[in-house]
Amino acid sequence: MTTAPDIEVQLVRNATLLATVDGTTFLVDPMLSPQGANPPIQNTPNDRNNPLVALPEVDLDYDAVVVTHRHPDHWDEAASEELADDVPLLCQPEEADAFVEEGFTDVRPVEDETTFEGITIHRTPGRHGHDELAEQMGPVSGFVFENGATLYVAGDTVWYEPVAETLAEFDPVMAVLNGGEARFEEGEPITMGVDDVRAVREATDATVAVVHMEAINHCLLSREELRAGTEDVLVPEDGERVSL
Repeated sequence: MTTAPDIEVQLVRNATLLATVDGTTFLVDPMLSPQGANPPIQNTPNDRNNPLVALPEVDLDYDAVVVTHRHPDHWDEAASEELADDVPLLCQPEEADAFVEEGFTDVRPVEDETTFEGITIHRTPGRHGHDELAEQMGPVSGFVFENGATLYVAGDTVWYEPVAETLAEFDPVMAVLNGGEARFEEGEPITMGVDDVRAVREATDATVAVVHMEAINHCLLSREELRAGTEDVLVPEDGERVSL
């Protein structure tokens, strides 16, 4: 790999990231389908095929893959087919068997923490919505990448006490949040909206970047709306890099 800043995150699309820590790059939540290849997420106000936008021209050069959870906007059929079978693949313990069944031979479930190329990787809690809907959405995780400087990728979660505790425990220099305020016709949002992002901004001195926007039909909060409703928050476009 080429020399990189201590921490650099490049948004590919939606929650798909290239997260580089001390020269080691992790492909996070690969959703690689062409624009419009998949049906819309049902029971939502915006009935459009997914993904809403094409993949940008990004060099997908990485050392390992990290999947926060297997919902199709974080792990799709295209990723399953296109990634090398022997790529190191880090995931939630509950989902390890599913990756093995798809033919991946180096699946590394992270119970609490693990290491890769000198990077300590901690799995962190998430809550994919509120009340009963969060239970129905199944388990989700975030990950902290630690090697001197610390990167927190929160995953699909709303603001709640364990997110605050993760920020306090690891004191990241960068936090990447999944925004978009994804929602269904009924119930509260299942990813962060303006108030959630504001709460994170108030809780940490880290650089805060928000992704997971304008790519999937149930993500109704736009980049423009989030920028207007927050201060000192980065909202990258697809293909854009955020570096420290």
